[in-house]
Amino acid sequence: MYTRDLLSSPTGAVGAFLLLAALWGSSFVAIEAGLAYFPPLLFAGVRYALAGVAVLAYATVVSDRWIPRGRDEWLAVGVAGTLVIAAYHGLLYVGELHVSGAIAAVIVSLSPVLTAAFAALLLPNERLGPLEIGGFALGVVGVAVIADPGGAGLAAGGHGTRFGVLAPELLGVALVFLSAVSFSVGAVLLRPLRTDLPIAALQGWAMVVGAGLLFGGAAVTGESPASIVWNATSIVSLTYLTVLSGIVGFLLYFALLDAVGPTQLHLVSYVEPVVAAVGSWIVLGHLIGGEAILGFVAILAGFAALERREIAAYVASHHGLGS
Repeated sequence: MYTRDLLSSPTGAVGAFLLLAALWGSSFVAIEAGLAYFPPLLFAGVRYALAGVAVLAYATVVSDRWIPRGRDEWLAVGVAGTLVIAAYHGLLYVGELHVSGAIAAVIVSLSPVLTAAFAALLLPNERLGPLEIGGFALGVVGVAVIADPGGAGLAAGGHGTRFGVLAPELLGVALVFLSAVSFSVGAVLLRPLRTDLPIAALQGWAMVVGAGLLFGGAAVTGESPASIVWNATSIVSLTYLTVLSGIVGFLLYFALLDAVGPTQLHLVSYVEPVVAAVGSWIVLGHLIGGEAILGFVAILAGFAALERREIAAYVASHHGLGS
């Protein structure tokens, strides 16, 4: 009740929005730092196993029901666990072996654009007009600009490996792009599965299912817990991702989703890259180049074209984020 009262004011909602953007934007930097000491799929799996248990525990306290029942609810858990948790984070973590967290955050900011496009393809009541198609094209152009082999966007943030200079960075962009695709498809497939299962319970179960799939992927690809290096950096990274970006971030997300709605909350995706870029520079000394910034502007313009009606309605209301 206290949280809902706090978010009912514009100041409280804006503060929560900025805190969520800071937590999720900095998570890209924490992932990049932790990947020096964790195999990627095990890293993601441990994070969401711990966070999932905590969120489920929270759901048992605040919700009247926390165990799914019926085909649709278990299907929703399966879709969210497979696509939104396991595939999204598995691809993202592996992708960040080859590109910086700041670059990854810019590419992931394409998710709302992809979600609108997949909704038009997969849902009968959704449709893209010429302007929306142009917005989608702008978003794709933004990613293409980031992936430009001769551009500074990647050159400033990539990680050299034994495979050479160019191929790993393009592979990283491709994997992170596919992670955004997975998240967006999952979000669209969840829309028709309207259930009475509280969102905290749904997310908690999805995290646990996703963690199991990530552990399975780690076993298949030969990742071993013995290869984890436990030191101050790895422990801080995992703790930050689990507690702050994971548990606190998702609880903030649930509260904001109820208070401001999905369209306004999508704007978090466009603050995250700014936070990630600043954090990557401060913590890791990485800078992103002009091509990455240009790509981000193109993605943001694509989102504005796709969501122009909702944005105009929000601006016209003059009530701020808490309206």
